[in-house]
Amino acid sequence: MTTPTTTEREDTRAWVLHPDIRGHEAARDADLALEEAISLAHALPGLNVVGSEVVRLPRPHPGMLFGKGKLEELKERMEANDVGLVLVDGPVSPVQQRNLEKALGVKLLDRTGLILEIFSERAATREGVLQVEMAALSYQRTRLVRAWTHLERQRGGLGFVGGPGETQIEADRRAIDEQLVRLRRQLDKVVKTRELHRASRAKVPFPIVALVGYTNAGKSTLFNRMTGAKVMAKDMLFATLDPTMRRIELPGGGPEVILSDTVGFISDLPTELVAAFRATLEEVLAADLIVHVRDISHPETEEQAEDVHAILDSLGVTEDTPQIEVWNKIDRLDPGAREAIVTRAARLDNVQALSAWTGEGMEALIEAITAGITEATHETTLTLGFDEGRKRAWLFEKGVVEGEEQGEDGFTLTVRWSARQQAQFEQL
Repeated sequence: MTTPTTTEREDTRAWVLHPDIRGHEAARDADLALEEAISLAHALPGLNVVGSEVVRLPRPHPGMLFGKGKLEELKERMEANDVGLVLVDGPVSPVQQRNLEKALGVKLLDRTGLILEIFSERAATREGVLQVEMAALSYQRTRLVRAWTHLERQRGGLGFVGGPGETQIEADRRAIDEQLVRLRRQLDKVVKTRELHRASRAKVPFPIVALVGYTNAGKSTLFNRMTGAKVMAKDMLFATLDPTMRRIELPGGGPEVILSDTVGFISDLPTELVAAFRATLEEVLAADLIVHVRDISHPETEEQAEDVHAILDSLGVTEDTPQIEVWNKIDRLDPGAREAIVTRAARLDNVQALSAWTGEGMEALIEAITAGITEATHETTLTLGFDEGRKRAWLFEKGVVEGEEQGEDGFTLTVRWSARQQAQFEQL
């Protein structure tokens, strides 16, 4: 996928459509979904969103998505508003995309294509850039299916007269696959470098605290307040795409920790991106404590939290890793709702209500993180035989050994570790 530059997109007039399909079980409130889609569009520099609407459908038309009457109505609207790009908040098949672009006379992006465009704009590290390129190629590969108007045969390359060749689609798929292999090799090198950094961090006995949450929940604002760093923190979806890590000493004589800010999660994240960004989210798997940041002022905060839990489950995060839930953005609530949320949070275990923007509630959160880190580790005495060198090396590599004595039959080690590390050790 060739991504237009910001300059090329300058002042592109865009129209956002959210198809509301009747009877769709997973469907959320259509107006809120449209609002999120508009926020996605605003996250792409150079786009000027001049209009938006929910399109209610009894069922999607297989070839055009929308019915004939609706298409004529949309075409008039696009022409009247000089629209150059239509953004459809949902999946659009290659055939539908081609037919819609022809019928409406504009370029079209579906939800996956739009998110890929945003990711390609925002990726800052080498790993992020490579992951986006791979995701874009994987997406482009699916776009080749039936997207061509011609399937003429190319001449076979083996010298046989009239011999079978390959279709244009097959040639393009092969070119994409070769490029994917090249990118994967480059990514492997970058990931190995990252693993070395992670291994060096593992030897330093600092717990890792990972901030996770739905996109635009306020993770980067919280990260900045805790670290004094200047991570991009705007009221914009996907403001952070690459993990940012800082070693900090928690206030009030608290322990030193490594704080990690991660990419925001989103509902219906394209499968290409879930796979491509798995390495980015691996920092969460290494965490000793997960801080789940929620925008408690959002009308669909519960559904957003469910999306986050689902992605954490898919990553393999287990219940062994302690979690704190942060109900952020209480400053956006009216006084009555705000008091109710703060009171409710105080009654629940591992829940903190605060405003990362104003700083209200930060002291209580720091205390909770300090307690969570302290409770997250416990001391154990182990006895290992001389033939269990691999297990002993693993313990030292993780930096959990506090003392060791050698006896006639092996080693007696005093270790301080988390339940997650103990579970990993027991599987060795």
